[in-house]
Amino acid sequence: MATIDLVTKFQPYVDEQFSTESKLSMLTNQDFSWTGAHTIKVYKISTSEMTDYDRSGEKTGTNWSRFGPVASLDATTEEFTLKKDRSFTFTIDKLDNDETAQQLAGASALARQNRQVTIPEIDSYVYSVMAAGAGTKPEAATLTADSIYSEILKGSEAMDDAEVPETERVLLVTPATYALMKKCKDIVLDTDIGAEMRIKGVIAMLDGASVVKVPKVRLPENFGFMLAHPSACVAPVKLEDYRVHQDPPGVSGSLVEGRVCYDAFVLDNKKLGIYYQAITPGA
Repeated sequence: MATIDLVTKFQPYVDEQFSTESKLSMLTNQDFSWTGAHTIKVYKISTSEMTDYDRSGEKTGTNWSRFGPVASLDATTEEFTLKKDRSFTFTIDKLDNDETAQQLAGASALARQNRQVTIPEIDSYVYSVMAAGAGTKPEAATLTADSIYSEILKGSEAMDDAEVPETERVLLVTPATYALMKKCKDIVLDTDIGAEMRIKGVIAMLDGASVVKVPKVRLPENFGFMLAHPSACVAPVKLEDYRVHQDPPGVSGSLVEGRVCYDAFVLDNKKLGIYYQAITPGA
């Protein structure tokens, strides 16, 4: 019988891992600038209580006028210091790039690193900071199709009572929580979302809040859902420095380097703008 060596052919294609875009722009803000500084401070100013106007002028005292006792306002500060200064580096040999049909090119490898490693790390960190700093954190609960809507309404009620703006609220859910919402007979999701909102990650609207779905791997353990207003958390990315060096000393090929400095801070006076519901472990 004849011996025939069959052809093995490699395609110029990389089996990329699945990845999702970051949704942080929906839930956080970039209101403060760390340009030229590693730490910034913001003021918290107190207010004066209302009192009854003393029309007759009968009340006396060194610190009293007809408008009431003269109060002094407090001006305290919050300090935000950037803590996350992260980096990565790798090399791509010139022959390795040539002999893999240019599938190891430096630029595409850098984009893959950011998409599959850097962005997920930043997402996970910011979401954990928001959950830990939430102003309202009820006890962990077992979410079901029958209870999910009432639990979400509790979050809306808490934010209403805290006078959090009703516009721009975002409901962050896991795929499992979203499945419960779809099964709930009381929830009517408005899925008529514009293209611009869909690009940002909005999949539906519920009671005026944008519904955003994030894989549970990027969220804290036992995450149920989070209702947040973007004004409550500032998530700066001060430095994003990515480069591809061609034939640097000691390397025949490309040297890829990346550095990103980032952090997240929940503002003390706005922490009630985050409502975090955890689920019972093992539920």
